[in-house]
Amino acid sequence: MITPVRLLGKDLVANETMAFRFAKPEGFEYRAGQFCDITLIDPPQTDAEGNTRGFSLASAPHEDFLMVATRLRDTAFKRVLRNLPIGTEVILDAPYGDFTLHRTQSRPAVFIIGGIGVTPVRSMVSQASHDRTGHQLLLIHSNRTAEDAPFADEFERLAAANPNFRYVPVYQSPPAGWQQESGRVDEAMLRRHVDDLGAPGYYLSGPAGMVKAMRSMLTAAGVNEDNIRTEEFAGY
Repeated sequence: MITPVRLLGKDLVANETMAFRFAKPEGFEYRAGQFCDITLIDPPQTDAEGNTRGFSLASAPHEDFLMVATRLRDTAFKRVLRNLPIGTEVILDAPYGDFTLHRTQSRPAVFIIGGIGVTPVRSMVSQASHDRTGHQLLLIHSNRTAEDAPFADEFERLAAANPNFRYVPVYQSPPAGWQQESGRVDEAMLRRHVDDLGAPGYYLSGPAGMVKAMRSMLTAAGVNEDNIRTEEFAGY
């Protein structure tokens, strides 16, 4: 579907990270984890990359709005997006992609995510919790600091409400007194939270270097590559 959508609201969800909520077109359907292209209409500034960018849909299909979230880099597109007045229309082209939760509910899902790569996971976990599926879900979310972690409060609430979902925040520079996971995600950390590494389907999302490193870590640990799905988030 290609259609204009109206900006309903925007909120900071982490350090220099903003979520944008748009009106959901009537009849629009998508699977949790899919992505969209957003095109600015006659923006006041542009650059060589043009006026269209791809974003994972952080909203879940059961919600009555569409949401994307992004780090606020200093590019023409991001400057215009950040300053869009409420009510402004953009062009939505969606849905696309197959970075979606597997349908076999008896098989666990482990998400190993870096930074803003968590947006499609927010969609998948929210939808699975809403639908009360039987998936056992584990999110290991790595960020530099607690202030850099998008949707952390929401994931804490989902974990409290859904006994099938566990949330493991990991910080490279943890706050004072932090007693949970910190540093780099490695096999030893993964084994502290996953009893049988061969059982789950794995979802890797975030910066390209992090995704590559996590795939290498998993395959070195004996995980079948057919059980690994990836989505790389490039800066722009």
